[in-house]
Amino acid sequence: MSIDPPSTSTEISVVLGIGCDRDTPMESIETAVFQALEKGGLAFAQVITLASIDKKSDEPGLLSFAKKYHLPIDFYTARELSVVQVPNPSEVVRKFVGTPAVAEAAALLSAQTQMQDLIIEKHKYRGADNRNATVSIARFRS
Repeated sequence: MSIDPPSTSTEISVVLGIGCDRDTPMESIETAVFQALEKGGLAFAQVITLASIDKKSDEPGLLSFAKKYHLPIDFYTARELSVVQVPNPSEVVRKFVGTPAVAEAAALLSAQTQMQDLIIEKHKYRGADNRNATVSIARFRS
């Protein structure tokens, strides 16, 4: 996959919240990201940062994606994420990581905004290896 050239217009900036299964390959995360951006009518050049739960701070696929595209990652604790109101909370996610949302809540926290700025709520992708990646996209508020 290739990234779009840097934008010279005054387009909005966005944050990508990413959740994934343990050992999700970078390629699956990459596919999920580009699908979500396309769904939102956004260019990769608009992405300013990634965000996820701190339990993914050692996730090879996520770290490889960030390195490949030179993007910083903000990590949040389950406690920090659990207080963020999201449109699609999940008891399954809560059971495994201690918060009802990762991608949506992380995107909103990192973008310093609330639900009205979620462009993509929860885009899910299951790779060929049966690993899941979820991407949420929030408009960044400076």
